Amino acid sequence: MNDESESSRPHYSSPFDAIQHLDEHLGEYWSARELYKILGYTEWRNFNNVVIKRAMKACEENGRAVSDHFVQSYKAIAGGKGAKQNVSDVLLSRYAAYLVVMNGDPKMPIVAMGQEYFAGQTRRQELAAAQADAIELLPEDQKRLYRRAEVSIQNVQLSVAARQAGVITSTDFSTFQNHGYRGLYTLTEDQIHARKGLQKGEHILDWMNSDELTANAFRASLARQKLEREQIQGKENANQAHYQVGQIVRQAIAQAGGAMPEEIPTPDKSILQLQSDEQKRLQRSRQPSLFDEPANGETPPAGDES
Repeated sequence: MNDESESSRPHYSSPFDAIQHLDEHLGEYWSARELYKILGYTEWRNFNNVVIKRAMKACEENGRAVSDHFVQSYKAIAGGKGAKQNVSDVLLSRYAAYLVVMNGDPKMPIVAMGQEYFAGQTRRQELAAAQADAIELLPEDQKRLYRRAEVSIQNVQLSVAARQAGVITSTDFSTFQNHGYRGLYTLTEDQIHARKGLQKGEHILDWMNSDELTANAFRASLARQKLEREQIQGKENANQAHYQVGQIVRQAIAQAGGAMPEEIPTPDKSILQLQSDEQKRLQRSRQPSLFDEPANGETPPAGDES
């Protein structure tokens, strides 16, 4: 009994992971009320008036909107004789939490640990954001190649989660995927295939533009997360979860004013054709080195530049 309850508890690599919260509107955030205790501070008023105020000033000086990263809030806590009382709190974005610990007392061991934790996490986010910006600057054909590879990775991870949920056979998985497509497109895979006018054997993912591929990567990622987070069991439940996620992505596209995936024009070239073109381009652009030796080890005739 004890072993089972221990194994079911989440394991965190850092105390700062343990107090991380997720919200559909705010995204990830940290409660300043929880953070100050983890850092080793004993008085909220001093922490709020000194450390958080310094962090807010640093945020403003860095040209960022303080209200985007420091959200004033209130939470109910137990008071004397079981009574509840509302106390102020500040909900911190990852960037805000980083600024808070950077303005804490580095002599406190947990503060130093927090500085290392949030600095590393923030740097990884900056690198990821820079990579995302670079991808968006790519020509459409190269962007399609990148997004297609991304979908492949997401589908492999989704298949693992689906198998753990009870989606076992190839027929099971085909049905599972169709539920995702129906949620996102209101069409089955075969109907999408026909709508795109594809030939037998051609895969619909190979005939999507970068936006359509991004939507499908997002669907697969969210579906995997839902299966894992809710520990869904049974293929019917997994199918329903995938359908719901597809609907959520479709609603998000509609709310943002984007084109519905089934309405996006089919590209002129498939991913396989683009891969072939890219390979040829790379071969043409490869310049032989002056230091390359002939394959047979012989010296080429004078004037031969082939």
